[in-house]
Amino acid sequence: MTTFQDLGVREDLLRAIEELGFEYPMPVQEKVIPHLLTQDNDVVALAQTGTGKTAAFGLPVLQRIDTGSTATQALIIAPTRELCLQIGSDLADFSKYISHLKVLPVYGGSSIMSQIRGLRQGAQIIVATPGRLIDLIDRGEVNLANVHTVILDEADEMLNMGFLESIDAILANVPDNRKMLMFSATMPKEIGVIAKKYMHDPLEFVIGTRNSGAENVKHIYYMVKAQDKYLTLKRVADNTPNIYGIVFCRTRKETQEVADALIQDGYNADSLHGDLSQQQRDMVMKKFRDRVLSMLVATDVAARGLDVDNVSHVINYGLPDDTAIYTHRSGRTGRAGKTGVSVAIMHSREKGKLREIEKKIGKTFEHKDVPTPDHIIEKQLYNLADRLERVEVNEQEIGKYLSGVSRKLEWLSEQDLLKRVLSLEFNRLLDYYKDAPVIENLSPDKPKKNDRKQRGEKPSDAEKDRRTAARGMARVYVNVGKRDGFYAGNLIDILNHVVPGQRVDVGRIDLMPGYSLFDVKKSDASRVVQALKGSDFYGKRIHCEQADAAKDYARASARKMREDATGGGFEAFSGPRRGGSKKMNRHKR
Repeated sequence: MTTFQDLGVREDLLRAIEELGFEYPMPVQEKVIPHLLTQDNDVVALAQTGTGKTAAFGLPVLQRIDTGSTATQALIIAPTRELCLQIGSDLADFSKYISHLKVLPVYGGSSIMSQIRGLRQGAQIIVATPGRLIDLIDRGEVNLANVHTVILDEADEMLNMGFLESIDAILANVPDNRKMLMFSATMPKEIGVIAKKYMHDPLEFVIGTRNSGAENVKHIYYMVKAQDKYLTLKRVADNTPNIYGIVFCRTRKETQEVADALIQDGYNADSLHGDLSQQQRDMVMKKFRDRVLSMLVATDVAARGLDVDNVSHVINYGLPDDTAIYTHRSGRTGRAGKTGVSVAIMHSREKGKLREIEKKIGKTFEHKDVPTPDHIIEKQLYNLADRLERVEVNEQEIGKYLSGVSRKLEWLSEQDLLKRVLSLEFNRLLDYYKDAPVIENLSPDKPKKNDRKQRGEKPSDAEKDRRTAARGMARVYVNVGKRDGFYAGNLIDILNHVVPGQRVDVGRIDLMPGYSLFDVKKSDASRVVQALKGSDFYGKRIHCEQADAAKDYARASARKMREDATGGGFEAFSGPRRGGSKKMNRHKR
């Protein structure tokens, strides 16, 4: 079996990683480490989170640092503060026995002056988030002239967050002859754009299957009515006594509501979303990492770069529109060779999304019925029995009190004592499920009454929903979508720049491949439409109108997509740019 020494890892690094428990290299490490140490080609590596990426690029980068110079020689760019800190911590652990080597994380949400002082003292490796690094470059505090290695970690996440312009600006300050690596869980076309523009003869390493989910993750789904989603979430949690999971919600509001409801119902849960301060986010993450919390309810944006070991379950409180988002969600579990479960709690209208995700990740979801109260109580009781069997008894200490307690309880039979122990633990659960409502399991294969009549003749229910504005809001259509690299951050950025007067509050946003629909206040609709008409998104002229409930935008978009269809793939390195700026990433809708 291949060892790290066989890959060419130096003795001082070997000593450190052995103390950390590293025995044999993982697949991504076997491919990337020797290449970085001996070859000149740049690398695009497709690998899920938890596959050992940090060591794959971190060990060879550390080995190539000249500690005789304090100049910055390696730059690692990560999408979030949490991932930035995690990478910095891992590199510090790996370099434990390398003298005079400094790794400096720079990120938003912390004092820029303390980071500037660290930079002035010299740091051979900088781990940075794009926004803060741009600020430091603009201030003249970062010198990247001697950088020989650039790493983009979770590159697809950075694109989703609208960091493409920031990456452009950063790489313009790095020498052309540097070695560059991109790590990504999925392969959107924009990755090819970056590769073509900035990389030299890149090699592609695929760990697992392209755009697939982690191999050790089991995918299951429950199909229920919309009003039963929260009850189903509680049943899933109760049916997994030792759950340590992340619940993903679509919006900040939904995230907070679900977390508040779980806390009120007695679960060890908390929320993580963009409306929290950095201090609040750090506190929540510490509680989750310390396992004070058993469930973290989070938005996708807040959870990006989240690096927590041994997550048992990822629960999708509804399926995301983008398959890549599901891949990132499910990649939070089943890491480092461990198994995990990705659960989808969905309505029958989401069947199309489910089939699309199955096709993209190459895995089939298992349909399950919502656990019944009897099944949950039985499972919890057996779990308690397991805990009683395994509990460690301190004979010396407990012995001092055993005779007195025995005298007090001697009138109880063995059966009575057992009943009381179980009741002490389970009265709340028994009371709750005594009159529990029945949750109807929707059949994934049962057709709706009018499906045959409607097939090919009328727009789908999902399309109708997309064209319907929330109360007090107006629905607006624009002719750009995900196929054009247009995402929520781009929309907010454009509205901020082109709509005159008071800031526009944006409600629900639905991003489709060829178009987008979004809600604004009825009073703002006219000026939004007028301002967006004829504006430009990276060379594409925007058409905008107030959405017509009778118009089938999906079909019109599909026709346009067929007309514009071109080949794709990594070799083509073609695709639109995904815009955005650091402003929009801080903007709150």
